[in-house]
Amino acid sequence: MKIVECPRDAWQGHHTFIPTPEKAAYINQLLRVGFDTIDFGSFVSASAMPQVRDTAHLIDRLDLSGTSTRLLSIVANERGAQEACAFEQIRYLGFPFSVSETFQMRNTHSTISESLGRVERITAAAHQHGKEVVIYISMGFGNPYDDEWNTDIVLNWVDKLSLLGIRIFSLSDTVGVARETDISSLFAQLISTRPDLEFGAHFHSLPGQWKTKLDAAFLSGCRRFDGAILGYGGCPMAQDDLVGNMPTEKLIAFAKEKKEPIRIDIEALEMAKGMFIRLINS
Repeated sequence: MKIVECPRDAWQGHHTFIPTPEKAAYINQLLRVGFDTIDFGSFVSASAMPQVRDTAHLIDRLDLSGTSTRLLSIVANERGAQEACAFEQIRYLGFPFSVSETFQMRNTHSTISESLGRVERITAAAHQHGKEVVIYISMGFGNPYDDEWNTDIVLNWVDKLSLLGIRIFSLSDTVGVARETDISSLFAQLISTRPDLEFGAHFHSLPGQWKTKLDAAFLSGCRRFDGAILGYGGCPMAQDDLVGNMPTEKLIAFAKEKKEPIRIDIEALEMAKGMFIRLINS
């Protein structure tokens, strides 16, 4: 089971800017924990996401020696992709591709059709620089805007995007509306019929709903899960203060319950948790 830690998602909606040296020290501690991937920053508009405006300045402060953890950064257009590709340390470029037209406009100021063109250019740049693209299927389990949604829409977009050479897709429950039946149906269909692709779950959840969502995805074959320490954060473009990220501690406990092999240094994790609490309370 792969666990992707998402400090970027945790602090991008935090109102007070966290100084770059403190962010870097925190990510360096996360690099000692043993996560598969760390979603550490974004190459997006500073006005849209001021909390992550220092992503380029973080990278040279990170110590990647002795770790197999890979770095992922979010991009929203070709300019951001080119910036990210300039850094050898970054392995993955993540793009939020929404199957809700309303949310795609809110999140990236582009239509779904325009975003498909962006993804094509981003993927070309990534492959040219030896990097991979991770597509986050935003609003992957429904949306609050009355935009049309069903499992066939998600399946069709995965197929279209995979034709561009994209091999990793993370289904995002952006506003925490995913139902167990939809989670099970989507992952079962995707994983059983598209064995050359990797599928993950990026769940936002109310505190009492995390376990049922994990169970539904896991039992349908999903083995890649995103989380954030203490479940902090969520999507500021679709914010509900009660809906947070999947708590990393819950993911680790879940993996142990299912006897899934994970290489997590619990002592390093506890140190990271303490650092995170100090960061958001300072």
